[in-house]
Amino acid sequence: MGFYSSSFLLKYALVLFFMGVVSAQLSTNFYSSSCPKLLPTVRSAVQSAISKETRMGASILRLHFHDCFVNGCDGSILLDDTSSFTGEKRAAPNFRSARGYEVVDNIKSAVEKVCPGVVSCADILAISARDSVNILGGPAWGVKLGRRDSRTASQAAANSSIPPPTSSLSALISSFSAAGLSAKDMVALSGSHTIGQARCTNFRARIYNETNNLDASFATQRRSNCPRATGSGDDNLAPLDVQSPTTFNNDYYKNLINRKGLLHSDQQLFNGGSADSTVRQYSSNPRQFSADFAAAMIKMGDNKPLTGSSGEIRKNCRKPN
Repeated sequence: MGFYSSSFLLKYALVLFFMGVVSAQLSTNFYSSSCPKLLPTVRSAVQSAISKETRMGASILRLHFHDCFVNGCDGSILLDDTSSFTGEKRAAPNFRSARGYEVVDNIKSAVEKVCPGVVSCADILAISARDSVNILGGPAWGVKLGRRDSRTASQAAANSSIPPPTSSLSALISSFSAAGLSAKDMVALSGSHTIGQARCTNFRARIYNETNNLDASFATQRRSNCPRATGSGDDNLAPLDVQSPTTFNNDYYKNLINRKGLLHSDQQLFNGGSADSTVRQYSSNPRQFSADFAAAMIKMGDNKPLTGSSGEIRKNCRKPN
């Protein structure tokens, strides 16, 4: 390979940057001088929300996932519909399902009091997701910051980008790949289902129609609160992790090995396919799971952020400025 001039290399780097090949400059100390009280302020507000309702930790984590999978981690999921766009809140994966918006509002208000107009809603969601995991017993990691907020949202993109609970293993791998994540990242991040709840409508087909990879006693247990008939008990809840639904740990993977994955998409990770070995590894090695989960969360948070002069810093997370 020959030598290239510095001007050529600079132009090449700029081209790669604008193509999105080189990730934008997010950093863990982005607000160290502009908002030094940011992290303890967010942590305190998240702790307060989880103390009132343990499930809220899982709900906040899910908001961050569903934000990052739709045109990058840009806070778009938080926007209400306007006259110029239909937002993501009523998209199929989020409607009557995504929750915690009022908690994000409270966290944003607390942050605005200590440093008004400085911190994006996208960054607040990323920090809150980390704190939720850690407060519930999971790992901590340095959250890279510096994202800005989108001025618009897309219901269509949410419908097409977020993998549904009916997904096959290959569909899951494809959806995560579109967000810049590997198959291993996908298995690690699916471990977020160690906390939280799912609605009957999202696991009804599994507990009534699947038999090959479903523990019979588990199915019977879940059917008691999820009637077969569509429209009956659709919103009834069941824990995604039957063993420890409010503690972030590796029980989710043990459940999969015991054929007790609640969602079809969960059990696909342990069904004789390419993900089986990773599930076995995480089920027996909680430290490895925690390390890989944290690394994958950082990687997901790098997905197509708005930086520099793109987007804005929203005053109210629900609407563009």
